[in-house]
Amino acid sequence: MLRLLIAALFVTILAPAQATEAGWALLRNGGHVVLLRHAMTTGTVEPPRFDLEKCNTQLNLSDRGRQQARKIGALFAARAAPTEDVLSSRYCRALETARLAFGDRNVEPWDALDEKPAQGFEAADAAVMERIRAFSGSDNLVFVTHLENIQRLTGSNAREGEALIVSPQDQGLHVLGRIVFN
Repeated sequence: MLRLLIAALFVTILAPAQATEAGWALLRNGGHVVLLRHAMTTGTVEPPRFDLEKCNTQLNLSDRGRQQARKIGALFAARAAPTEDVLSSRYCRALETARLAFGDRNVEPWDALDEKPAQGFEAADAAVMERIRAFSGSDNLVFVTHLENIQRLTGSNAREGEALIVSPQDQGLHVLGRIVFN
């Protein structure tokens, strides 16, 4: 029973810490692509009468999410993870995450990273994959997006504010590492 408890402790506490350190090691060298899920939000479902142009009609970052986004930026700077470009979904929660973490001037809104309906995402995913395959920078390229997009592109889940370091592989993306921002 004690062994089972120790194994569970390792999986829930120590494994994410090791994954996070391995992720930072990758980013310090530059030349990687990061899929960052937006920081923590005020809920889980988009409100009725959603309007992409009006933040007050959308699911937004919580106070804890804004704090988490600032922490993401501070850790990127402290860990010397150079960032070349930051592309973000046009949804307010993603844009705010990107701007709090990386600064207003460094963030480019891109509709290919927006949340997509169950059908009609193929063109957006193809655009994201094309941009990733074309990337050859010496710093890191960051995409701030949503869970559904990350799941389709990688087959993996990501917590709010979690970063996946990826590389192109066949038709999708291979996850090289993760960074968990609590």
